[in-house]
Amino acid sequence: MSPVHRRDALAASAAFMTGVALEPGRTSAAPGADDDLEAAAAVLDAAVSAGRVATAALHVERGGRSFSRGFGKGPAGPADADAMFLLGSISKPIAVTALMTLHDRGQFELDDEVRRFLPAFTGDGRERVTIRQLLSHVSGLPDQLPENDHLRAAHAPLDAFVAAALRTPLLFAPGTRFGYSSMGILLAARIAETIAGTDIRAFVTSTVLEPLGMRHSAQGLGGFTRERFVRCQTEQAAPEAGGGDPAAAAWDWNSEYWRALGAPWGGTHASAPDVARFLAAFVHDGGGVVKPGTARLMITDQNGGRTVPRGIGFALGGLLAGPGASAATFGHTGSTGTIGWADPDTATICVVLTSLPARAGEMHPRDRVATTVTSRR
Repeated sequence: MSPVHRRDALAASAAFMTGVALEPGRTSAAPGADDDLEAAAAVLDAAVSAGRVATAALHVERGGRSFSRGFGKGPAGPADADAMFLLGSISKPIAVTALMTLHDRGQFELDDEVRRFLPAFTGDGRERVTIRQLLSHVSGLPDQLPENDHLRAAHAPLDAFVAAALRTPLLFAPGTRFGYSSMGILLAARIAETIAGTDIRAFVTSTVLEPLGMRHSAQGLGGFTRERFVRCQTEQAAPEAGGGDPAAAAWDWNSEYWRALGAPWGGTHASAPDVARFLAAFVHDGGGVVKPGTARLMITDQNGGRTVPRGIGFALGGLLAGPGASAATFGHTGSTGTIGWADPDTATICVVLTSLPARAGEMHPRDRVATTVTSRR
């Protein structure tokens, strides 16, 4: 990105991001901020007070106003809005955006076959898989690899995950149905590395995090130490993340190994305001790190109504945010207990980051907060 374009990206993102750095537990909002935002904050306050959630952060942008607050205990005292969480699958659209900067340079087309860049991806129908299918979750690749636990326990590098993903059997014929796939995003990230000639962690940093001014974010550890990040409540984590098994402590979500790996499907760290900066780049034409037409394409259904609607890296539709959100809503959730979405029709952005894994018990506080923000406007 040129210096001029970088300034434009920062300026446009800042126009939507009116909040400032906060003291622990403080709120930034214009006078008369909507009661629903306090109601949303009360959901997280209650979850922390009950001991269900250890740490959380909420950031909402709406109508030129911002509301931002931290909850619970952060890495070095009371949590504030700039606490950095493991995003889980919110990492996916961030990594995909980095890839799409190469699309803007004409270095690949979405309907190129994956094997053009990854020649080993052939046989058993793999040669028909396109980059678009990887990014819209209709490639046939699985979510996690059968050998996932073994690779993590061995502290395998991303290269080993890629090698396994290149040969893992497809679950269905490409393009015939939806199948959420972390491994599809991994191979898309490997395509980015192949074209750019650099590591995905450095590439995401230089093409997305730095241009958007996401100073409290990192792909992997970045320039931070593991102690700077909020710990996940791994005792309630998904099986593929250790599921609370003490034997998995060396490779679970809190391990040095996983935090440093920078997995493009789930290894980004960020604060709630930084996730909002990322989403804001797609609300305003020309305000991001990809061209306006590319930004619109990424938040448009690529599956033609034949399967679950998905954009390029993004989940789509009002169901993502709850009642009251428009069909134009886009964003993503994360299994680490996170959600971030934007509704262009109402100029609303909502980011909820928590330490409580998404699979934990009854309706997750992140979903209750999102529903409160959309249903009580």
